[in-house]
Amino acid sequence: MKLETFDDVIASMRRNHGRKFHLLLGNGFSIAYAPKIFSYTALHNFVQKLNDPDLSKILGVIETRNFELIMQYLDHFSALIAAFGGDPDLKQRIDAASKKLKTSLLDAVKELHPEHVFTIPEEKSKTCAVFLKRFFDSGGSIYSTNYDLLLYWVLMRNPIVAHVDGCGRELENSGEEVVAIEDQDRSDLIWGKYRDAQNVHYVHGALQFFDDGVSIRKETYDSRNFLLEKISARMEKGEYPIFVTAGDGRQKLKHIMHNRYLTHCYESLCQATGSLVTFGFNFGPYDEHLIDAINRAAKFGRKNAPEALRSIYIGVYTAEDQQHIESIASKFKCKVHIYDAKTANVWA
Repeated sequence: MKLETFDDVIASMRRNHGRKFHLLLGNGFSIAYAPKIFSYTALHNFVQKLNDPDLSKILGVIETRNFELIMQYLDHFSALIAAFGGDPDLKQRIDAASKKLKTSLLDAVKELHPEHVFTIPEEKSKTCAVFLKRFFDSGGSIYSTNYDLLLYWVLMRNPIVAHVDGCGRELENSGEEVVAIEDQDRSDLIWGKYRDAQNVHYVHGALQFFDDGVSIRKETYDSRNFLLEKISARMEKGEYPIFVTAGDGRQKLKHIMHNRYLTHCYESLCQATGSLVTFGFNFGPYDEHLIDAINRAAKFGRKNAPEALRSIYIGVYTAEDQQHIESIASKFKCKVHIYDAKTANVWA
């Protein structure tokens, strides 16, 4: 397959004026900003330094820094113990280690994360905003599988980007009388009020979203505390953000379907029309649920569907990445293009 450039993607957007172009972001989006913070190596080293006996043994035996693969191994091992009537104490220990690994991974993301929004240099923030704006201007949505705050910060810091994450505040003391503006009591930011206009979707959750069992609440900064400080305070109390970690696509989808915010984001991807561009996402063996969503959007089996996902542009960094996408291209039920992700210059 021909390796295109991001200029080719832009040219396609101009030729197909009126078509929606959506964006799917993977961990490569964050790694492109700061590889020493957001790479699997950085996360692996953080977890290793916890000196937890069980986690240390697991990381020593399973020689990979891909946490999705490690968690898949643990899930399979636990299932095999149960299937063969193995030691229930061992199964319990494996399950506990798996849960601890997921919690530690989230702790690592939080601890390694830049301190606040203005940690991102102005030039990088503006360049990224221009990159994102192209997709909003086409009427498309942004889908992210990342847990960090980089996307949220860029969107909040740059008013040139028109975005809606579905959250809003409710008037809590409306009653039957008219309440003066200065006397109005507003709720925390709660997801759902603007979900019909939502064009930013965190498909696997993110640090700023918490599920209290009744509502999906979005944590925000105030004049006294940075956002990450408020998130850290919640986590220290044992409250953890909405966060999908699993070993394979089936388990990820199961988690998604048990949370109404995540379900809404996933269903939105399943209904995307026009074209989809990916950046920093390589469609590994743990992403079957996202390939299924894309194929649902393509309405496979319905010829010439007027509303469907027509094509996908997949960004790759290396020759190996390109070979991988070429090897799985037949899995997609829409036209596949491959472009050099380095030419996108997302962070200047």
